[in-house]
Amino acid sequence: MALSLKKPRRTCTDPICPFHGTLPVRGRLLEGTIVSAKMEKTVIIRRNYLHYIRKYRRYERRHDRIPAHNPPCINAEEGEKVKIAECRPISKTVSFVVVEKLEGK
Repeated sequence: MALSLKKPRRTCTDPICPFHGTLPVRGRLLEGTIVSAKMEKTVIIRRNYLHYIRKYRRYERRHDRIPAHNPPCINAEEGEKVKIAECRPISKTVSFVVVEKLEGK
């Protein structure tokens, strides 16, 4: 793993875990809040950002909803702020994995 992150205290047997499995992470590192944790081992992250409009010389608020794999050793829940890292495509929509919890609810 190329990132300098702390390993979680818990261990897991998930093959799609960047810490205890064989999933390599690369590319972008993003932060966001979990808005949905209803799927098994998958969460939806909402990431807010500002987009500049040149014509009006102002910023507008925008957001993304990014699905990410949630390994059992991290087990992040709804409402928590997390850091996600880009990885190979895990499914049709999932190309990110949760690598760290930043703060609680």
